[in-house]
Amino acid sequence: MADATKTHVAKELKIGSPLISCRYEPKGRFVFAGAQDYQIWRWEPASGKKVQLKGADAWVRAIGFSKDGQTLLTGGYDGRLLWWPVEGEKPSRAIDAHHGWIKAVAVSPDGKLIATSGNDRLIKLWNFADGKPVRTLTGHESRVYNIAFHPNGTHLASSDLKCNIFDWEIATGKIARKMKAEKMHSYDKTFKADIGGARSMHFTADGTKLAIGGITNVTNAFAGVGNPAVVVLEWKTGKNLMQHLAKATFRGVAWGLALHPDGTIIAGAGGSGGGQIYFWKADGKNEFHKLKMKDTCRDLHLAPDQTHFVTAHYDGHLRICKMAEKSKG
Repeated sequence: MADATKTHVAKELKIGSPLISCRYEPKGRFVFAGAQDYQIWRWEPASGKKVQLKGADAWVRAIGFSKDGQTLLTGGYDGRLLWWPVEGEKPSRAIDAHHGWIKAVAVSPDGKLIATSGNDRLIKLWNFADGKPVRTLTGHESRVYNIAFHPNGTHLASSDLKCNIFDWEIATGKIARKMKAEKMHSYDKTFKADIGGARSMHFTADGTKLAIGGITNVTNAFAGVGNPAVVVLEWKTGKNLMQHLAKATFRGVAWGLALHPDGTIIAGAGGSGGGQIYFWKADGKNEFHKLKMKDTCRDLHLAPDQTHFVTAHYDGHLRICKMAEKSKG
């Protein structure tokens, strides 16, 4: 059983270049990470072995997996979508999917479709088996930061730079409705720039709520000065139920988000304030626990065993945290 208040760093691996993404593969054997030197790394925590994958040549923020866990998907700032054997070192398929950065990739619950979103303001659906295009979803007027399939498999949620949330009917490609994550977007009149967007987004397992991680209370869009926040929406109505914030002022963004089955909301935050992991109860505005990290946290992903999570850091380290008492001796 996980105990957030006992969370500690159990393992860490130095990659070298600053990291921007991390994901456990579905069976929990490997952790994959994207780095600023255009490389993707595979780490096997049990053995400590790390392998550099060859063929990405771009910043990779978007990572996903096939339903059976045998295939890795990555999307880079070069607009390419790549398929990789999970235990291989080279891509098995590559397609030019978007003009510019692919911000997110998601796989449908039945494993048949891939969804991608990008800076070109488009969402695209692809056949997982052969990589052929299925449908392009248009309607967003700014960069589409994140996407998530609803657990029922018939709808897709998307969120853009201005934190407009669209509910898409997958079968028709039509927008069923529009919502907004309040207080998760700002316009800086001085720099004439928008800042915001869902840096992380997940449905609860039962599909009744959608959680979005990002930044709020922005005072300087150019420098990205603001506070990390998580907004939870009721999916049926679109109502903003709760905005989870840090008790103490912390400058940064909630880059990575995880929803634990026990109801705990976990977010990895990073920025000029350093790195923090926050833990909130569903009905709590402020965290009930936090863990200071050695360096800026830029992503977070919950392990399949739901007692560990991995974080990616600017100092080039992957860190695995265990939500349990430290082993003695």
